[in-house]
Amino acid sequence: MTKTEKAFAQKIQSRKAQIAVIGLGYVGLPLAVVFAQKGYRVVGIDTNGQRIDCVNQGKSYIGDVPTAELAAIVRQGRLRATTDTKVLRDVDVVIVCVPTPLNRVKDPDISFIVEATNSIHGTLHAGELIILESTTYPGTTDEVILPALEKSGLKVGEDFYLCFSPERIDPGNRDFKTQNIPKVVGGITPACSRLAGLLYRQITPSVVRVSSSRTAEMTKLLENTFRIVNIGLMNELAQAAGSLNVDIWEAIDAAKTKPFGYMPFYPGPGIGGHCIGVDPIYLSWKARMHGSSLHFIELARRVNAEMPRYVVNRSVHVLNRYSGKAISRSKVLVLGITYKRDVEDTRESPALEILSELKALGAEISYHDPMVPEIRHEGIHLISQPLTAAFLKKQDLVILVTDHSTVNYKRVLAASRLIFDTRNKLSKFKSSKIVRL
Repeated sequence: MTKTEKAFAQKIQSRKAQIAVIGLGYVGLPLAVVFAQKGYRVVGIDTNGQRIDCVNQGKSYIGDVPTAELAAIVRQGRLRATTDTKVLRDVDVVIVCVPTPLNRVKDPDISFIVEATNSIHGTLHAGELIILESTTYPGTTDEVILPALEKSGLKVGEDFYLCFSPERIDPGNRDFKTQNIPKVVGGITPACSRLAGLLYRQITPSVVRVSSSRTAEMTKLLENTFRIVNIGLMNELAQAAGSLNVDIWEAIDAAKTKPFGYMPFYPGPGIGGHCIGVDPIYLSWKARMHGSSLHFIELARRVNAEMPRYVVNRSVHVLNRYSGKAISRSKVLVLGITYKRDVEDTRESPALEILSELKALGAEISYHDPMVPEIRHEGIHLISQPLTAAFLKKQDLVILVTDHSTVNYKRVLAASRLIFDTRNKLSKFKSSKIVRL
């Protein structure tokens, strides 16, 4: 260990290292808060002025970050936020947590990573640790970020340190938070890995060091690809089970009693959010660049992408069979609009596509979601409707898309005429009003 590395390690352990987090979304803000709570001085950087104002006022806009906790560390002077990247000149650690979406042709868009890298390059100084947490394809850290930073004349592993450590945040998960989720770390050099590992051990007890940044990047994509493939399998089996007159939910419950060789996954109306819906495409895109085809990912993606339309087609059938009505001019309520329960995030939510498809078929659509008071999507502008008995009785069909825990499903069932349950949330109820996916 060199003198420079020893000095940096001492800064980390003594909490004297100053940390910048670029990107204050559902990954960056919780991470910034945890480091601040552990005694570090943290500055958050974001291009969204509204987020900056909220942080500096101690008001949280992320469900996993309680406002009381954020306000406390802001009052203590441990966390502040700004849009000015010049503050990077005064920090020791920069952690990049920016979005990595898909572009219009469904190819990876790492423009936010490139923009953050340019900002870091402009202020890069000796004795600085740079960590990328944004999910991306294998090779981004050493092919995109490293060459840009080395233009400064500084040498990685000696003058500055560069790593990839995949974010593993699960929004809405009450059991697993930043503090108790193991961190994977892959550095460009062993010194990079050692310092990043030491930093993360200050906030979580388990750090897994891998041999390279590419392995760390692959780890994140492997985790999410595992999920998209298995969910795709269950969605395909759910469609087959329906035609075979088999209750897929009962079959899954029976299968998961096996104590080995099986892990339960569940069908649903489609996938949303960033991790499952977008991340595996980064892997398949990179593989194609190297002459490989990942058939499982592509097939699972297609199966999952078809589920919203399958739900709409089933809804048409359910409404006609059980009520004798056509979907056109029928009143249809979509219950739950976010991509998963108990979060405010509507990114890539299948509910939005379901609403669009229903509208195109002439249905009178409405929705209820306790997390989303208003939506605008592809010409649709709706306000979340209260789940009163009078309102529910007017609906010809309720489609349960997102199973938020705060909804009183017993009351919904009592007042509704017909419910199409795509999440098996009403499994404990026995009623002829319920049709399951």
